[in-house]
Amino acid sequence: MTRTTSGVELSEIAIFSELSKKELKAVGRLMTELSLKEGATLTRQGEPGREFMIISSGTAKVEIDGTVVAHLGPGEFLGELAVISGTARVATVTATSPMVVEILNRREFMALLDESSSLGRKILVGAVKRLQINERSKTN
Repeated sequence: MTRTTSGVELSEIAIFSELSKKELKAVGRLMTELSLKEGATLTRQGEPGREFMIISSGTAKVEIDGTVVAHLGPGEFLGELAVISGTARVATVTATSPMVVEILNRREFMALLDESSSLGRKILVGAVKRLQINERSKTN
């Protein structure tokens, strides 16, 4: 079994559940653990996005234009839209408890997508869902 540096089983994280043991090991080697305090900003709307993050522990809120649109917890991920597109962050994400996140920079993230079509599909589905949430928040 492959674990992140914080002890989370990678195969239990939804986006990695279909990866082979070899692919899971590759992901685990690339991740960097970061501990954050409650109130820390993980991403800021409008700023460049250079990292993809997976929440190992803790919770966060997602805000677009100052409105809370979602809450995230262990096993969920963020930052993929800006990393994939090379554009600015579409939301501000703030820790609502102490957190541990695993980070992949843009180069590492893109290399993973190139290596695994199943991971690429899961990331793209997640990205589309986030875009739909963004659009709904604009019309409400």
